Amino acid sequence: MANPKVIMKKAHSRSYFYRISAWLHLWLGLITGIVMVIVCVTACIWVFQDEITAYGLEPETRISYREKPVLTPSELVQIAGKKFPDKKVSYASYQQGRAIYLGLGNGRRGNTVLRIHPYSGDVIGIKEHQEGEVDFFRFILNGHRFLWLPWEIGRPIVNYSTLIFVITLITGMVLWWPKKWTKSTREKSFFIKWKGTFKRVNYDLHNVLGFYSLLIVFAIACTGMVYGIQWFSKGLYWTTSGGKSIPDFARHESDSLQMGKHYTPQQAMDVAWHKVLSKHTDAEGFYYSFPDTSRPKTLINITLYPSAGKYYNHIGYSFDQHTLKEMPKHEVYGADFDSASFGVKLRKMNYDIHVGSILGLPGKIIAFFASLIGASLPITGFIIWWGKRKKGKKKSALPKNKKQKALSSMELRDLLNQERNLKKPVPHSYKPTAVLPINKLE
Repeated sequence: MANPKVIMKKAHSRSYFYRISAWLHLWLGLITGIVMVIVCVTACIWVFQDEITAYGLEPETRISYREKPVLTPSELVQIAGKKFPDKKVSYASYQQGRAIYLGLGNGRRGNTVLRIHPYSGDVIGIKEHQEGEVDFFRFILNGHRFLWLPWEIGRPIVNYSTLIFVITLITGMVLWWPKKWTKSTREKSFFIKWKGTFKRVNYDLHNVLGFYSLLIVFAIACTGMVYGIQWFSKGLYWTTSGGKSIPDFARHESDSLQMGKHYTPQQAMDVAWHKVLSKHTDAEGFYYSFPDTSRPKTLINITLYPSAGKYYNHIGYSFDQHTLKEMPKHEVYGADFDSASFGVKLRKMNYDIHVGSILGLPGKIIAFFASLIGASLPITGFIIWWGKRKKGKKKSALPKNKKQKALSSMELRDLLNQERNLKKPVPHSYKPTAVLPINKLE
């Protein structure tokens, strides 16, 4: 009979830390699984927003580059005034090789968007957003950020589910690490056995793909939390900047007493534009935020992007709309990337790391597959748990009386021994002697 102490030792052969990690990995994963599936699937789509828009949804907005000046802000205002005289111009988005997106109305996106040819001024398309209406990518982003729930409900759920997901990544690494490195454990840890059973393939998809995508998914999740969890954002910057805090944004305003003394609104728009353009002739994108002429204290804001599709090295400018005095830049977000400290560079790269654009199109592809694997992990993990749960139910259906189980084992052993004895071969040295009749012996 087996020694109970030996059995107990085998049952707890793993460390207490390992068992705690396994418990956290299971239950935290089950709690946040459906949330992370939605977040990761929407991330897969959002990663290719620019490419899907340019080549799928709005192919007419692709414009061949020409060696000639693009339309100035004042010219865009004139074009918009002819189409919608009662609407104020909000912003203009310039990107090399694309039409200019001109937003009209209130808000950052405006309620009407004109797509304008950057060289000829032709209006390629007009899209009016009704109240409450969202386009395809706004719908995707709403799901990614707050699960299509009210903001105040969905946002915390996504934020802290992401934090829990990061914990499951760490505990998953603990569970993945083999107790001993052998040929067998290396094969199980680094390779998927495609010819195995469904359970084995599913386990390998969870275990192996989880390992290969770990660092990338971890980086994507952490950069996402920068936008959603304030204490995490501040703590990360404090850690990476040597104990510094992110300065608050200073509120700057135009000097309303100077209104009309130096420039007309149209002149101010173009002069500010040419000031920035002359410093950055090779920039591949601009975001021009028009001043609200009905509010004399608003500013002219211009953000330029040296590389199309990348945001980490952007440079922002703010001007007084009356005097064109340049306002001070933010110490972190307005800093020059090349001369910035490590902490500032990391913060400015946050979005590009989050969507993979830091490495261009290859980086986006990597982020896509990492997000796809991230979406699969809760699913494959649930299947593993469900399979073990069913297996546990089958075991519980067996007799629970330990004495009865022990007797059954002993009886089975006796039966096997009896069968072996019956099948034992007769020794070769034994030869039975024939019994002859007495009369034959005489």
